[in-house]
Parts: sequence; structure tokens; C-alpha cells
Amino acid sequence: MINQIESGRCKPSYDTARKIFEVLSSLEEQPSMRAGDICSENLIYVSKSDSLHNAIELMHRHSVSQIPVFDSSKPVGLISEDGLLRHMVEKEERELKNMKVEDVMDPPPPIVDAMTPAKALVPLVRYSKCALVSKKGSMVGIITASDTLKMVE
Repeated sequence: MINQIESGRCKPSYDTARKIFEVLSSLEEQPSMRAGDICSENLIYVSKSDSLHNAIELMHRHSVSQIPVFDSSKPVGLISEDGLLRHMVEKEERELKNMKVEDVMDPPPPIVDAMTPAKALVPLVRYSKCALVSKKGSMVGIITASDTLKMVE
């Protein structure tokens, strides 16, 4: 109907126009999505003292391309496919098999509050590949590029 009105093929009655405006204004009033709404709550992580071999197995088992690294409850790094490929080029295969996660981890991903507007996360995730989501100081999830696509579903 809106297409027909905009193209001049239809002149709506007052009641029809009022209904269209009511629906459009109700869409504007809906709260926007937040980080807590789109994050994956099943946070898979490794410890910095874990073996690199175990971290890679975990990535395969859960079909993820990056895993945050924790020391106790504090995020201290990130293991990613891209980072691992970089190390594979630089190191010998036998060296990699005996390494710990802390030997090859990248800096930790950014941390955002669960109430952060989801739209603000798109450029952040494009740059950093993921972001951890916290609520009252505890990590509650992770947002990756595929999670940001939930905003258009």
C-alpha cells in the first residue's frame, strides 16, 4: 500500500492513512536490540595454560573461529583461526604441537555491557572480530559477526 501511495497510483482514505501512521510510529517506539539480546550465551573459553592442541580441538568441536582466553575470571587474550594461521607460517609444526595457549594468544577482545545498543557493536565486531558481553561485572556471552546478523532477522 505504501508503495502505491508513494508512486501516486493510490490515494488512501483518512482511516487507511491513520492506520499506516499508527503502525509506523509503533515501530519507532520499539526498544532497539541490546548486546545481551544478540550475544551467544554459551561462552566457550580456554585457560592461558591450556595446550594449544586442546584449544584447537575445542574450536573444531564447537565450530567456532575464535575463543577467548581467561586467567581465572579475567579475559587475557584471544585464540583465532587467523592468529593460528599466522603462527603456523612463522613456526615449525613440532614447535606448535608443544605450545601453550599463552604462547600464541592475541590481545583480549573488547568487553561491552549487556545494555549496549546492538547497532553500536557492528563496527566494533568488524574491527575486532568479536566482543565479550558483561553484566554486572561477569562475562555472560560473546558477540561475533554472525550474531550481529540477528538484528536483521
